[in-house]
Amino acid sequence: MHIGSGRLIINGYLALTYLLLLNIFAFLAIGYDKRKAAAGGRRVPEKTLLSLAFAGGAVGVYIGMKRFRHKTKKLVFSLGIPVFAVLNVLALYYINEILDLF
Repeated sequence: MHIGSGRLIINGYLALTYLLLLNIFAFLAIGYDKRKAAAGGRRVPEKTLLSLAFAGGAVGVYIGMKRFRHKTKKLVFSLGIPVFAVLNVLALYYINEILDLF
């Protein structure tokens, strides 16, 4: 990080805050969907859960899958979410290299 790069520090904190909140929300969305599945209520669409994972919340979705034992047998989740997690990390690395956020 360069001296006088306060703006980059703020942007770095915003990026980390975004990822943290998104992963918490994704984790809660998996838990909510599991509860609704058990109760027969209105579910969270799979497209929404996958979109959350793709947007940076793959770790939250993955932890939620394991914690709530939900969507673990669906191939698109059991294979797709780890792939999204790797893509999320690569994207964060690439963005950091360009913007020097962290």
